[in-house]
Amino acid sequence: MADKPSIVLVHGFWGGAAHWSHVITELHRRGFGDLHAVENPLTSLADDAERTRKMIRQAAGPVVLVGHSYGGAVISEAGDLPNVQALVYIAAFAPDAGESPGQITQEHPPAAFENIAPDSDGYLWIKQDTFHESFCQDLDADEALVMAVTQKAPLGSTFGDNVTAPAWRKKPCWYQVSAQDRMIHPDNERRMAARMNPVKTIELDASHASLASQPGAVVDLIEVAARETTG
Repeated sequence: MADKPSIVLVHGFWGGAAHWSHVITELHRRGFGDLHAVENPLTSLADDAERTRKMIRQAAGPVVLVGHSYGGAVISEAGDLPNVQALVYIAAFAPDAGESPGQITQEHPPAAFENIAPDSDGYLWIKQDTFHESFCQDLDADEALVMAVTQKAPLGSTFGDNVTAPAWRKKPCWYQVSAQDRMIHPDNERRMAARMNPVKTIELDASHASLASQPGAVVDLIEVAARETTG
């Protein structure tokens, strides 16, 4: 619908744009017609933020920018463009200036931290045989298997890339905490959400993959952000 903003969705580590599939279909059902899902290279925060900015610039009119997991660091870095009206964080990192996802993780390691392993090329993977229990324990085994096999590994160095000037300090933001998250400690999510002073925080009884297991509730939050910032 013409009166609805563009929605730009930004994935995190160990997945691509298709991780948003259930959210995309639900947004479309609710009348959001201008939908974009960034496919980030996961090679550095700078690379991913620039790819996201290019997508934002292609969107018509105001944008609601949504990030899952590491995608939260990306939207924090890339969300300063003037047409971005709202930031929505879905079980996501929200680093402050000079912070990295790796630093935040080390301060409060999540339950599945030991299930991440590097390969000989410097990419980090979630071990396939532990992917279901680590990333998406509230999805069925078949969906988890597809996620495990198609996971998109980041360069390990990306974990250490610092955000420079977080957009959440200037733009209205919303945050969804996953209470059963094993990839980002739920207490880290609560801490990051609290310091952002978001318009609204919701907590779901969900895994890290809340965008797949509870897309209705995730879209509810996106819809509120769209309505309250763009009418």
